[in-house]
Amino acid sequence: MTSDTPTRTATDDDAGRSAEATAWSQRLRRFGYPGGPRTGPRERLVPPFPQPGVRVWQFVGIGPDLSSRLARSAEWAGPLLVAVFAGVLRFWRLGQPRVVIFDETYYAKDAWSMLKLGYEGTWPDRKIADPEILAHPQVIPLSDPGSFVAHPPMGKWVISVGEGLFGLDPFGWRFMTALLGTVSVLMLCRIGRRLFRSTALGCLAGALLAVDGLHLVMSRTALLDLVVMFFALAAFGCLLVDRDRTRARLAAALPLDADGFARPDHDAGSRTRTGPRPWRLAAGVFLGLAAAGKWNGLYFLVFFTALTVLWDVGSRRVAGARRPYRAVLRRDLGWSVLSLVPVALVTYLLTWTGWFLSDQGYGRHWADGRGGTWAWIPAPLRSLWHYEYLVYQFNVGLHTPHKYQSNPWSWLVMGRPVAFRYESPKFGQDGCRASAGCSQEILALGTPLLWWTACAALVYLLYRWAMRRDWRAGAVLCAVGAGYLPWFHYQDRTAFSFYAVAFVPYLCLAVAMLIGALLGPRSAPERRRVAGAVGAGTLVLLIVWNFIYFFPLYTGLTIPYTGWQSRMWLDTWI
Repeated sequence: MTSDTPTRTATDDDAGRSAEATAWSQRLRRFGYPGGPRTGPRERLVPPFPQPGVRVWQFVGIGPDLSSRLARSAEWAGPLLVAVFAGVLRFWRLGQPRVVIFDETYYAKDAWSMLKLGYEGTWPDRKIADPEILAHPQVIPLSDPGSFVAHPPMGKWVISVGEGLFGLDPFGWRFMTALLGTVSVLMLCRIGRRLFRSTALGCLAGALLAVDGLHLVMSRTALLDLVVMFFALAAFGCLLVDRDRTRARLAAALPLDADGFARPDHDAGSRTRTGPRPWRLAAGVFLGLAAAGKWNGLYFLVFFTALTVLWDVGSRRVAGARRPYRAVLRRDLGWSVLSLVPVALVTYLLTWTGWFLSDQGYGRHWADGRGGTWAWIPAPLRSLWHYEYLVYQFNVGLHTPHKYQSNPWSWLVMGRPVAFRYESPKFGQDGCRASAGCSQEILALGTPLLWWTACAALVYLLYRWAMRRDWRAGAVLCAVGAGYLPWFHYQDRTAFSFYAVAFVPYLCLAVAMLIGALLGPRSAPERRRVAGAVGAGTLVLLIVWNFIYFFPLYTGLTIPYTGWQSRMWLDTWI
């Protein structure tokens, strides 16, 4: 008995799957994924870390087994060594100079007030309070009535930890920023390793951050901006881990072909649930803490939320979803937003706990007994909203001229760094041995050659992202944009170049990526690799030399006035 209905054979199924895989591969090429033999969706979803090299260890006579263990230990040993180096720089003579530097006059005292009262109390004029705090015996002229402050409390809570451990003195109020600066170098090493799939490039990015002058100065000063940088960087790292783990779940859901290799599948790419995402929740917490340090941390929440949604789109596209945006809308978008925005909001409110529990915090009882449309909202929340409205009005209306203010256009080239402190000791004073006099300066200046190289690196990353669809370049550019671009909206506001510390880790990632390109791929001819290594090594050595040259200006060391003058490469640095 025969049938007119055609029979579908295994050969037909294989041909159909082959055609689907070919179409999938062609679609991916448009989004920056190169083709290649046995480069399946699992490898594209979660590129493996390369095996650590053992040639260096074997070259010095170490056996194969021990060489392998040492190579694997470099995944953590390398970042830890870089972090130790950064910590030595940041904690060396941390309590010197024993004076109140720049805006420490606000944040160090507010931190002590948070520690003792739970909110910002009232201090006398700094000309009275600062000498009393530094005097022997010490006098702390803090009173209970709340005072208006222009920034949320988290940064001051962080500074207060060091003051609680070591007291209200320069070492105490600088301790936590030095610690966060050191840990941020460790984090950047690990973030760079995950981003580039290279321990060497990750450690290079961390080492560049360790020798950046602006990061060093901000790590040794009790200001709020480094706190924002730290929590935003922690959130970026959490989102990277979340990206890898989510893509690994998608990869595990893909069906296998007859040869045992995963193949793209529309159903798996569109319908697979990614399960719990604790690293994204952690990112939401860190982004809330960043916003609670200073309000510019809010922009990291906006940019990173968009970034992680686009990462989900790319993941489902690679897994085989023909309509990845629709798949993300159905499976991921809601939880993406809920795990970041509400979590960040709750975290932000929790940092105000001391103010909520107080009776004399500024504006704490503003809404008590007030009616109106919003009377159904608890009075403490309405009081906080009113307080935050006043803070917003203050910040956007801050136009007071300052001799070190600068426009964001000049930040990347270090057009106008901020002198946190300058003294001119005479011969015989403070170790001055120059007959013409000496200088002591703490200058919030990024290592110039590093920042100027970063300008070129950003151009390279724009090319990689726009023309090659390199997601790594897009991620770094997104983070730089989150810390930098919003300031262009406030052209008339009084602003300072040290705000750029919020995005300096991503500049170091950009430079590391540029240096990786200079080194060339592993498959490149030996001559090309040698030339790239010479060029990359020369650039790194020049940056390190540049940092050493400017080191006295980062730490307030006494140098001859002529030596200080020779370091003023631009007239606008004076």
